[in-house]
Parts: sequence; structure tokens; C-alpha cells
Amino acid sequence: MIKKWLLSILSLLIVGAVSLFLYLNYMFKVELTDLPEPAGQPRVESVPSNWPESQANRLTEKAEYLKKNEIAYDWFVRFPFSKTDGMPLIALKVLPLLAPNIWGPKTQFGETFGLFQTSGTSAFPLPLGIGFTGLSSDGEAFPDRATFTCGACHVGRVRLGDGSLRQIVGGVNSQFNIVKFFVDVKRTFDSLAAGEVGEQRTIKIAQELKAAAIQASKQSKTFFYGGLAFRDRNFDAEYERKQLALYVADYEKLAGDFISYVDKFTAAYATYLSKTYGGFEKEMLAGLPGMADATGVSTSHGYIKADVNFFGRLIGHSILPDHPGLTDFMVVWEQGAREAKWDPTSGKLVDGGGQYNGNIPIPIYRNLAASMTMGLDDTDLRVAAYSEGFLSGLPSDPYPFDIDVALAEKGKAIFSKNCAKCHQPNNSKVYRSLGTDISRSKVINGLIMESSREVSLETCGPSTTIVMHGSKRRPCQLFQGQKIKPEDRMRPLGDQWGGYNATALKGVWASAPFLHNGSVPTLKDLLVPNERPTKFVKSALSYDTKQVGFALKEGFNEGYNFDTEAFHALSNKGHDQDVVVDEKVYKLDWSDDLDGAYALIEYLKTL
Repeated sequence: MIKKWLLSILSLLIVGAVSLFLYLNYMFKVELTDLPEPAGQPRVESVPSNWPESQANRLTEKAEYLKKNEIAYDWFVRFPFSKTDGMPLIALKVLPLLAPNIWGPKTQFGETFGLFQTSGTSAFPLPLGIGFTGLSSDGEAFPDRATFTCGACHVGRVRLGDGSLRQIVGGVNSQFNIVKFFVDVKRTFDSLAAGEVGEQRTIKIAQELKAAAIQASKQSKTFFYGGLAFRDRNFDAEYERKQLALYVADYEKLAGDFISYVDKFTAAYATYLSKTYGGFEKEMLAGLPGMADATGVSTSHGYIKADVNFFGRLIGHSILPDHPGLTDFMVVWEQGAREAKWDPTSGKLVDGGGQYNGNIPIPIYRNLAASMTMGLDDTDLRVAAYSEGFLSGLPSDPYPFDIDVALAEKGKAIFSKNCAKCHQPNNSKVYRSLGTDISRSKVINGLIMESSREVSLETCGPSTTIVMHGSKRRPCQLFQGQKIKPEDRMRPLGDQWGGYNATALKGVWASAPFLHNGSVPTLKDLLVPNERPTKFVKSALSYDTKQVGFALKEGFNEGYNFDTEAFHALSNKGHDQDVVVDEKVYKLDWSDDLDGAYALIEYLKTL
């Protein structure tokens, strides 16, 4: 007993020393200075005199942009994060057959966890947001793996006045629930195991998956791919026959890896929740549609790799963040308005933003961090590279309803006076004192910082060049023609940096609910804080055109009850008191001027 106790103390001391060393080693390399607001006059957009015409022109502009950038668009919404890793597509596709009570009918696969088909491509074998390696491989004969794509989080929907749904590329998928997906896969495996444990459990599940795949192929020769023709590739009956043969020939390993991946991740994520989300674990394990703790998911995968023995568990536990990083998905269009630039006098990155809190200023590394969240091997750098260029110029969607032009003109003057200075393009300044819950900005501890920097160097380092279509090449070592230093890949956080960017507001209507944690349902609630609800329905697709935010309407069974008082990281406080900067008052609380609030809201609709 004494020896075990001493070993525990020794291990904790070693872990603490390692963590401190790595953290200080990194922090001494980086100058911890605030970045300024961009110089010059803040940009204020004019109000279109003919809103229906402006709407139509912006929709046409976006459609033309998507067509012109079709290849990059496909990499953003359809192509998988890994070249060779992920979930076996064939095993994934039979889950609804084996557990229809969990997944629903096979024609609706994805809907139970918030994914849907791309408009006009209902024949695609997987919902938008899940890609498979056959789309991006160079012709190697190996079983297709499926992984999530950027589109899972960043293609949203809104219900129009006629009841139809419009898809919003670069918007927020407010219904995607990534945690529910993994939990439901685990539930399916548990039901297939029929009480078996250990190795016998894995064998039993693998056999059930194989039997279901063979049976499905007998009923339809195109069950798994639907006869998809994509660009110059045909995923026809012959392709499907070969894929099934590859899967059956190695089903024990393929299914075994899939089962192990899901089991270990769900267990590691539960460990993270017990450390960081005390009292809120049950809700987090159910998943909150439209939001996620991406850092928690990512570090849980790191915990899996460290969890090989007692010492490994201690190190792994220190990798898991101490602060909850739960945040809403972001709109990701017009990333050029968030792009950093080099200070020519010092070689330091200024302007721009990164994530919610400015910690990853270079776009390709922001994209890479997102694509590596799932802990997959053999990361496909082309996803990050194509998304970098695609999102830089991707236009926002216009507000899809009518506006009052005269009222919007009044709101423009209010915006110019009170909002434009902070919510201007390329503003990398971090705001710390607006009263919002600060947890998300403190998730990156010393070990995470150091390990993330090292992983980014290994994956997309100075000697790496990404080969894209045609003759296009993207050297990882360059950003805007200048070589990247290691510390440019991730900025330090913590008390010295803890806060959030104030992003530019193009297409702000689609980013509802508001604040980084999605705790304020409408713009009216944001501007009139004394009327903010503590509970509301979140993830509905119908829209409140007066208050400006998604709102539940009668007749649609969607959305879920969201309680901002259930956990401190969901707090709806912040951006609720007037602030003074350089002896100038900026009005944030419009409770005493509802007319002014609604004028400002009307202007924000036009952005």
C-alpha cells in the first residue's frame, strides 16, 4: 500500500514537472503582448436602397462562387479528413439495419444526429458532412473509410416563409450532434454484443456487422454506394462488389478497430467530463446540437494514446483541459475579413483572428486543428488547404426575409457610433472584460499548447508541400509569402490572453444564437439584456424576423430545451453593459431605448 502511494506521489510530481517545463519552455519563446485593433477608420457597410434586388444579387454571387470553386467546395463538404483512416463505410452503413430504433429508417441515416443530404444530390451514399476515402484516394485498393467533413458543422439550414428549407454553405449546422453519434454507435455495439465482454464482445459485434453487410448486398447490389457517379469515378455495382470483398476478407480487424475506436473514445470523453464538467456530465454525454467542446474531443483522443499504464493515465489526465471549452459552431464565410497579416517591422502576425479567442491566426492551421479533432491517422492536408482558399472569399448568405430600409439607415448611424470600432474586419484584439464566461479561452494548458504545436509541425511543417489539383502547390512553411515561425501556429492563452475576438458581422443573422456559447437566442435579447431568457428552445430552423434569431414555430418537431443556468460555461451574461474605451462610451445595453435597438437590428439584417 505504501509503495503504491509513493509511486502515485512520484508520478504526480513527474507529471507536474513535465507540464511546467513544457509550458514555461513555450511561454519563454513567445512575447505575451496584446495585439492592437486595426489602424484606420472602421468600415461601415451602406444600406442597399433596393433590398430584394440586393438579396437576389448576393444569392447569385454566392451561387457563382460555389460553381467557380466547385473542387474546393467538394473538399470542404464531402472529402474525408484522413486518406486511409476512419470508420469502415460498409460497417457504418449497416448500423441502421441492425438498430433501427436508434438510427431510424435507412433512408434517413444522419437525421438522428443532425445531418442531411445536400440539395439536389439525394443519391449520395452518405449525408452531407460524412465523406469517404474512395472520393479522395489515388486508386489504392483498400476498404473505404468514412469520416466527418467540414460541412458537418458548417453547412446550415433556415426555414423560409413558404416552409421550404434553404441550405447555408458556411453557416452553422445547429442540429449536428457529434457526441450523440458516438454514443449511439456505442449503444448499437452494446446491443449487438448480447452480453458478451472482452474479446468475445468484439468477435460477436464483428460477426453481426459482417452478416448484415452480406445480407444487405444480396438485397441490393448498390446498397452501400447507391450507384454514385462522382466526377470521373463510378461507385457502381462492380465497385461495391470489390469493396464488400475487401471488407469481408479482413472484417475482424476492420470491425475490431472500429469497435476499439468508439469504445475508447467514449470512455476517454467520459473521463474528461468527470474532470471538467462536474454536475453536467449527463447533459454533455447526451450531446448539445449545434455546439461541441472540440478541444475536449481532441484531447480525449490524446488521452486514449497515453492511457497505456498508470503513468500514462496520469500524463493523459493532465492533457485534458481544466476548463470547459463548450462553444457554438461558427459561421466560417468571408474568412478574408479575419485574416492576419505580417507586421513588416517585426515579422509578427497582427490583425486577423483565430477561433473564438485568437489562438490560431493562420487559416490553414485553424482548418487543420478542426480536421485533426477526431484523432485520425494519415491526415489529408488537402482538406485544410482547399478550405483555406475556399473560405477566404466565400460570400455570406443575405438575410432571407424583408427589411425596412429607412429604419436600417437609422441603425447604420447607431452601428457606426457604437459597434464598428470592435466589430471591424481583421480585428485580432482580444476583449477580456465584457462579462462573458471566460472558460473557452482558457482550455489550452501548457501540455496542450506544446503538443499541438509539435503535431502541427510534424503534419504541416517546413518541409511539407501540399499537392493539389493541376499544378497547384501549397508549401506549409509560407503564409503570405513569409516563413512561419513555430510560435505563429498557435498563440499563448491563459490569463495573459484569456478573452474573445469581436468578429466582423457579415451574415450575422445566421450566426444566431449569440455569444460564443450560443446562450442568447436573438439580437434583441443581446441588445436588451434585462429581457434575456435563461431558458429557450435551441436548434429550431424557423426564424423570428422581428427579434432576429432562430425560433420554434408551431407544427415543427425540432429544437431542444436549452438552460443557460445549468452550467457556468453556458452563462448568458456578457456584452450587457456600456463600456468606455479611450474616454468614449460605447452603448451595449439598449434596455432604455428599444427604438434604437430595433433600428440597429434592422441594419444588422443588411450585413
